[in-house]
Amino acid sequence: MMNPKKLEDIAKQIHESLPPGIKNVGEEVEKKIKGILQAQLGKLDLVTRDEFEVQTRVLLRTREKLIEMESRIEQLEQKLEQQERD
Repeated sequence: MMNPKKLEDIAKQIHESLPPGIKNVGEEVEKKIKGILQAQLGKLDLVTRDEFEVQTRVLLRTREKLIEMESRIEQLEQKLEQQERD
């Protein structure tokens, strides 16, 4: 879920960009905007930056292991071919 402070900042920016007549409605508009943003963002399949970074590190480690395993398989195949020739 998105950081509540970030949602408040977005709602405030939207509120501040409203024309003066509408802006005078005040905090109620800001609360409604924040509620709508939370509801809509809650429907999205979002991850936090921390979760993204963790998954990126996991993916990199997995890629390194895959490369290492491919190399080991290649070496074993070469040994097997050598033994078959002897």
